[in-house]
Amino acid sequence: MDDAKTRSRRQILEVAAELLEREGAQALSTRTVAAAAGIRAASLYQLFGDKDGLLSALAIHAFDLYLAEKHTLAPSGDPVDDMRRGWDMHVDFGLKHPAFYLLMYGTDRPGRRPPAARAARELLMTFLDRAAADGRLRVPPALAAHLTLAAVTGVTLSLIGAPESDRDPEVSTRMREALIDTLTTDAGPAPDAALATRALALDATLSDADPATVPLRPVETALLRDWLRQLAH
Repeated sequence: MDDAKTRSRRQILEVAAELLEREGAQALSTRTVAAAAGIRAASLYQLFGDKDGLLSALAIHAFDLYLAEKHTLAPSGDPVDDMRRGWDMHVDFGLKHPAFYLLMYGTDRPGRRPPAARAARELLMTFLDRAAADGRLRVPPALAAHLTLAAVTGVTLSLIGAPESDRDPEVSTRMREALIDTLTTDAGPAPDAALATRALALDATLSDADPATVPLRPVETALLRDWLRQLAH
C-alpha cells in the first residue's frame, strides 16, 4: 500500500474511531464515515471493502491502542502483582473505551479475532510464564491465560453493560483475587515445594531458554517438557 493510501486509510480510521466512541457501532455506517472523512463512499469501499471490513480494521486499531498501554506495564519483580496490575489495566481500558472493547471482545462473529488479539494473548503469556518460572503458578500458563481472559472479559463486559452509577469496583477486585487465589501460590519453590509447582517452573524456564544453552537435542527437550506438563497435572 502506497503512502497516500496509507495516510487516507489512517485518516478514515481516526474519523471512524471518533464516531464509534461517540455514537457506538450501531450508528456507524460507511456513508456516515465517508461524509465525516470528506471522501466519497466509493473510496472507503476501495480501502476497506464494506462495513464489516471497516469494523475489522477498527478492532485491530483498538487492539493496537490496548497493546500500547499494556507495553507500559513494566515488570515489578513480583509476577503475581503484575497479574493484578494487568487485570486492572484491562478493565480500566474497557471502561474508558466501551465501544472499542465491545468490538474487540463482544464480537457476534464466533471464532473470528483480529491478529492483534493474538499479540494481546502472547503478552499475557509473558507475564504468566514469568510467574510459572518463579514457581508461583498452580496450573500450566496456557490454561491460566485461558481462565484469566475468560474472567477478565466477563467482568469488563458486565461492568460496561451496567449503568455507570451501578458499577461496583469491588466486583472486579473480588473476581481478580478469587482467580489469583486459584491460579497462584504464595511463594516460589522451596525445599518442600509441590512437585507440580517445580515442574511448571522448570517447563517455563525451558520455554524461555536459548536452545543453544540447553544440553539436550530438540526432540529430547520436547519429550522432557511433555513429561513436565504431565507432572504438573
